[in-house]
Amino acid sequence: MAELGEDVESLPRGGFRCRLCHVTVANKPSLDDHLRGKKHQRLQNLRTVHQAQELRSVFVSGFRKGTLASELSDYFQAYGEVANVVMDKDKGVYAIVELESEDVLEKVLAQPHHSLGGQKLRVKPREKKDFKYTPSRKQGAGRREQLSPEKLAQKLCQADDVNAQMSLVVQLFEFSESERRLRDLLVSLFQEVFSEFFPGSVMLPFGSSANGFDVSDCDLDLFLDLEKTKSFQIGNRKYPEEGLLCSDAPSVESSLPFLLQADDGDSPDSHSEDSILSDIDLATATVPEVLELVATVLRKCVPGVHSVQAVLSARRPVVKFCHKQSGLRGDISINNKLALCNTRFLQLCTEADERVRPLVYVLRCSFPAGNPFGGGPLLNNYALTLLVLFFLQTCSPPVLPTVAHLREISGKSQELQDVDGWDCTFPKDSARLEPSGNTDNLCSLLAEFFRIFQDFDFAGCVISLREGRPLPLPSFLTSEAAHTLKLGPFNLQDPFELSHNVAANVNEKTALRFRRCCGAAAKYCRSLQYQRKSSKGKVWGLVRLFQPGSPEAEAPAAESLVIRLPPMPAQSHDAVFRDVLKCSCAETQQGFGEGGEAAGSKQEEQPPEATEGPKRPLDREDGGAASPPRKKPRTEISPPAGESVTWNCAIWHHVWLGRRRVRRQLRGPELDAEQQASSLELEARVSEAISQQEGEGAEPLLRFVACARAGEGTPGEQGTHVALSFTPAPGQAAPFQDFFHFLEGFLPRMVERHRISH
Repeated sequence: MAELGEDVESLPRGGFRCRLCHVTVANKPSLDDHLRGKKHQRLQNLRTVHQAQELRSVFVSGFRKGTLASELSDYFQAYGEVANVVMDKDKGVYAIVELESEDVLEKVLAQPHHSLGGQKLRVKPREKKDFKYTPSRKQGAGRREQLSPEKLAQKLCQADDVNAQMSLVVQLFEFSESERRLRDLLVSLFQEVFSEFFPGSVMLPFGSSANGFDVSDCDLDLFLDLEKTKSFQIGNRKYPEEGLLCSDAPSVESSLPFLLQADDGDSPDSHSEDSILSDIDLATATVPEVLELVATVLRKCVPGVHSVQAVLSARRPVVKFCHKQSGLRGDISINNKLALCNTRFLQLCTEADERVRPLVYVLRCSFPAGNPFGGGPLLNNYALTLLVLFFLQTCSPPVLPTVAHLREISGKSQELQDVDGWDCTFPKDSARLEPSGNTDNLCSLLAEFFRIFQDFDFAGCVISLREGRPLPLPSFLTSEAAHTLKLGPFNLQDPFELSHNVAANVNEKTALRFRRCCGAAAKYCRSLQYQRKSSKGKVWGLVRLFQPGSPEAEAPAAESLVIRLPPMPAQSHDAVFRDVLKCSCAETQQGFGEGGEAAGSKQEEQPPEATEGPKRPLDREDGGAASPPRKKPRTEISPPAGESVTWNCAIWHHVWLGRRRVRRQLRGPELDAEQQASSLELEARVSEAISQQEGEGAEPLLRFVACARAGEGTPGEQGTHVALSFTPAPGQAAPFQDFFHFLEGFLPRMVERHRISH
């Protein structure tokens, strides 16, 4: 059908596809409507404009890096009007110059040689490319702006107390109304499409989208219930004369003919029924067979869905997908009714007591399992949520009832429910539950959670939400569930599928780390910094729990924070910190004892102030200038073996981040690469630039004690090396690690450079 034009291609069974808009329609009238529509007309106009721009544009390269678009525009103005100049934003090595007309283009190309600023330019016609429509990846209408750790800390510190902070966490991370509407629309879209091919099927959301613990940008988990479809199919085959299927269900041929195409060897009449169900018997089909069919429907019939993949090796096989316009990811399963039961159970818990949601949200953010700012997983979100519910079942008095008690309440009303052979009986209405007698506030409950689980024997028992108590392993091993439950270092039994350990993937190291995290957090929750709002503007309450690795992470061993350096003047060490990295350093008499611990550890309880005041001047002309006059330079070569020199230091800016980019911006062409990389003056300018970009802060980022001691080399090398040991201020061990890793490579090179220059 040549009259359709190059943008339209015919499909089997009467369908059409618009190549320009990536739209498929079922028949000619629908195609005519599309071609007259605003989207098609707009893209046609865009293509026309784009092609016209290509015909009068040139590709220019060879100019000096850093050349401005205005400089190129001024140069080509000599040949005629310049309409636009588009620079390469990533590398700045080429530009597209759009001229006013093709006549101006001919004049430019007629000139054999072009040069700008002493650089020879390479000018050639712009490459002609096919116009392709790529939908803009706009932030979903419901998607909330991503919170940075700094913004989150700022908002939390403005709250009145920890209870208010916990309630604020829910507000900041839960779905906005627009996010809920977006997901509801997607579920409705999927329901409409799948009803076409699976009459009577129901698309049901579960998991975080529906269980009351929704978090912005979480996946959309869907369950495709095909029970009614199976009955529908059986009825149609049993009573074909009644037309149960053909008269009521839209056919593939009439609605979406491109979904299932006959193989080359099949005739058009090879199928006796006009439905997708004629190709598969749902009653006998395997899960992989049905999921492959679901994946085909997603790929070809659901607008805006891409990256469809059937994951058949998972414990619960699913079909994963991504929605292009919103960026939302999700999956569809067909054999996961227990997930619907778990979702309703979690909903019941959130309705039973208003403290459940804030506690779960905060603990998800406190541990790396759900922390939006990084960290390796300890427990997945579902396991951590069940652990919180178990804690609320076992605290005194309990906040939530046990699953067994819920079954007793339901049994009186004969609400027995069996799902896949498991007893999933519990009331659906939270009004039937008795209110809890526990009056503890959120602040106390959070601290109690950490206290309880800091020494909990996860490997020696099975945590049972059904019984509301830990089941000792010896007695549990005699039960029937012991034969199917996978035991390990962390045993957390699903409340309904009793053969499933939801923490089975947790190894011994992770379980130990979880307990240590709880121990450190429990210790922090006993401090005034957690319980009271700071009057000096310092972080308090939940903020430190949300900082990656702090205070939960274990403090690094003292012996791991040591950098070995060659012997050199003692002032070389603090000069690099002070003059190159812009730290404040003050020599102190406090040294290190024989055990390797700081003899001045009492001093660390009150971190040392910067010697130049809380706000350092940043207007030094030369980063490698002489030390401040208050301190006489030391000239001896390294302290005698066994002796040490100690400094109290504070760093105010992230001078260890982004140095390579800033260095490229600052260094000049007069230095070769090796000199540029090792120049003290250049590195000081880099630190200065980073400091100015970040601005002044009232408090330093990190405080630490640095101690240089001679004779700490390998055995047999005493006196030939200097060991520079670091002790971060209390509570700053984890964030100090990033700075220390930077120092391991940077400090030896800079100290050596300082020694050579002096």
